[in-house]
Amino acid sequence: MRALMFQGTGSSVGKSLLVAGLARALHRRGLRVRPFKPQNMSNNAAVTPDGGEIGRAQALQARAARTALSVHMNPVLLKPQSEVGSQIVVQGRVVGSAKAREYQTRKPQLMAYVLDSFAKLREQCDVVLVEGAGSASEVNLRANDIANMGFACAVDAPVVLIGDIDRGGVIASLCGTAAVVASDDAKQIVGFIVNKMRGDPSLFATGMTFIAERTGWAPIGLIPHFRDAHRLPAEDVYGLEASPAVKHDGAGHRLRIAVPVLPHIANFDDLDPLRLEPGVELILLRHGAPLPVDTDLVILPGSKATLADLAALRSFGWDADIIAHHRRGGHVLGLCGGYQMLGRGISDPDGIEGPPGSADGLGLIEVSTELAGDKSLVAVTGRTIADDVPVIGYEMHIGRTGGEGLRRPLVRLDDRRNDGAVSIDGRVAGTYLHGFFAADPQRAAWLARLGAPSSSLAYDALIEQTLDALAAHLEAHLDIDALLGLAR
Repeated sequence: MRALMFQGTGSSVGKSLLVAGLARALHRRGLRVRPFKPQNMSNNAAVTPDGGEIGRAQALQARAARTALSVHMNPVLLKPQSEVGSQIVVQGRVVGSAKAREYQTRKPQLMAYVLDSFAKLREQCDVVLVEGAGSASEVNLRANDIANMGFACAVDAPVVLIGDIDRGGVIASLCGTAAVVASDDAKQIVGFIVNKMRGDPSLFATGMTFIAERTGWAPIGLIPHFRDAHRLPAEDVYGLEASPAVKHDGAGHRLRIAVPVLPHIANFDDLDPLRLEPGVELILLRHGAPLPVDTDLVILPGSKATLADLAALRSFGWDADIIAHHRRGGHVLGLCGGYQMLGRGISDPDGIEGPPGSADGLGLIEVSTELAGDKSLVAVTGRTIADDVPVIGYEMHIGRTGGEGLRRPLVRLDDRRNDGAVSIDGRVAGTYLHGFFAADPQRAAWLARLGAPSSSLAYDALIEQTLDALAAHLEAHLDIDALLGLAR
């Protein structure tokens, strides 16, 4: 078994995407590959077959490697609940919450789980592709580090450093990292990659040489910008917002879907299939931007801090906009936390998602929710009751929902449970299921009811095609044989 770790000069330099593309490239070479990220921070998560959760990026990387998801691929997942605090998930299970400073003191205990998970993955494959977190040069966080150099040194993993030329200053970023990291950490770095090149690559040939001479690292490749990256699920909402809008041909009706982007939005990859639909205009509303009056559907997405996000929704005036939209005959759909907000009220008596409290909901569905009980983490299948169309998704929520609205469920699950609720007038619905629009038949049925043109988008096939194209892109611009040679 070989291992190779990819760290970055900063966040959003393309680590997750590169690991996914390499996982698919190495799989196509006949190698058994496992992705691994010791510590991730994201509210975009996926459910594993054994009932745990990991970061969505590692789920995509596992898909690229054509292997089943495992909690050991991301043993520590931090899910932000405030500006300074996060829920802590260890090997797929919630173990508590901590503020940023307190979390630093817990890292030595968490390293044992990280090393345990890494050891388990090593037994299953030919190569482990390890993804770091944030920046390798955060020397202020080096003590007790489990995400970058601390992990690399603990397992003697060689490190390839990634810099992003698109944001500028890539020479200084890479050479600066070499200058500030401790000497023992610097010994782990064996090569570098410059990512997201636009324009003529030959213009940076001397830059690659300069970095190699100054650092002593092997130049592994200069990767041109991969234009189809926006098709793949983003790790955080900033990636979602940076995705280019789908170009429309101007013919026929376009369905306008508006999504209020709340401060603690979660599992926002639920929106990806809609964003890629040619007949849909997906509008992400930020910082109180008004709801367009010609909106056809409002989607309230999931949340990691439901009461806090409900308060934010009201502070931005979106509650009034959504109620007015409904009165004009518009449609509303709530997903998970958004479903809870559409009800009569939400209470969090034990402070599971923040300070204990309660609040009135928007009152568009006759349900109420108490945040209590165990977290539901399970993949499900079923059919929407109104039209008998298959649905595939997963539950990832805490909360007991009750009320008269449950007499009009949205989905009948194959395990004989009902899910969600529909308003009496049929124009407001909520569900706990994530991934609701990923299946082509269910998405097509929703869009057809709202008057969108028929769609030819095959979402899963598009993701597979994009992963194959990414692998080919990396094969063309990286020395993958050199990478395998550096792995140990």
